[in-house]
Order: sequence, then C-alpha cells, then structure tokens
Amino acid sequence: MSFLLWAGATGSLLFPIVFLVDGWTRPGYRPMRHPVSALALGARGWIQTTNFVSCGIGIAAGAVALAPALNSVVLAVVIGVLGLSLVASGVFTMDPMRGYPPGTPDETPADVSFRHTLHDWAGMLVFVLAPLAPVVAVFVVPGVGWKIYSAVTAAVGFTTSGAFGQAWENDHPRTGLIQRATLVTCLIWLGILFLNA
Repeated sequence: MSFLLWAGATGSLLFPIVFLVDGWTRPGYRPMRHPVSALALGARGWIQTTNFVSCGIGIAAGAVALAPALNSVVLAVVIGVLGLSLVASGVFTMDPMRGYPPGTPDETPADVSFRHTLHDWAGMLVFVLAPLAPVVAVFVVPGVGWKIYSAVTAAVGFTTSGAFGQAWENDHPRTGLIQRATLVTCLIWLGILFLNA
C-alpha cells in the first residue's frame, strides 16, 4: 500500500475521530445542535481548523493514488475535490452564530461575511461529494460486497445530507447529530476504500 493511500485512509478516519472527541469535550459546545464547522471557532478553534486542512490534504493526496489503483479517474476526481473542499472549509471559517462560541446571540444573523459564504460553498461540495463518491464506486470498484456497501453508504449519505440541509435551515435541535451521521458514514467508507485499494 502506497504512502498516498495511507494518507487518504488516515485523513478519512482521523477527521471524524477528532471532531467527535473535540465536540464532546468542548465547553459550551452542543454537538447535538451545533455543526462540526463551529468547532473552528473560539479558543480551541485551531484544532478543528487543523483537522479540516490536514485531513483534507490527506484525502486529496490519497485520491491521486486511487486513480491507478482502481482504474477510475472519475472516482479519484470526486474524492480529490472532496478533500480540497474540506481544506477550503478550514481556511474559510463560518461566522459565530446560534449560541456558539458562548456569548454569541442564539439566532442566525441576517447578514454573514464573505468568508462564511465561501465556507458554505465548500460545505455544499462536501455534502454532495461525500455520498456521490460511493455512487461512483458502485460502478468501478470490483466485488459484490463492495458494490452493496457502496450503495448502502450512498443511500444513507444522501438521505442524511438532505436532512442536514433542512435541519440547518430550520435550526433543528438535532442539526449537529444529523450532520455527523453523514460525515461518519461516508468517511468511514472512504477510509476503508483507501485501505483496500
């Protein structure tokens, strides 16, 4: 297994571990409600920013090795752009809102910064590409087991991704939980894909 594939696997599997642990141990942060991106705010924000950037780079680097390993440029491009979108999500942080960091007004501001808008665009790509990658894999990764696993991952990923979009718009109290369901499901699949490529 090449160094790049190891980098992809590490980025895919480390990303959810870091945001889950940081989210559950962060004072004032409510992981059931607040999105993963909010972890990039406040005094400990550097942890999630580093998580976004380093894991995104690892995934993008791993995608380079996936093209020849799985003989699919399309799958490699989807995963590579996913990785770069994670990097962009770290570079362009969201604005404080919805009670985080502590002391921030509980509502969503009427106007957001351009940086926040760029973060939203990057996030949109993440939540489209994360479940799209297993769709592509159904057609290019050999083995019935892999095709079934990829199809189930895609179904769960698109369902929870759509639910997250609605939850975010309505400031649902379980927005963070729904978002985590998408990320954990799709990134574990991706990490295992890298390990088996």
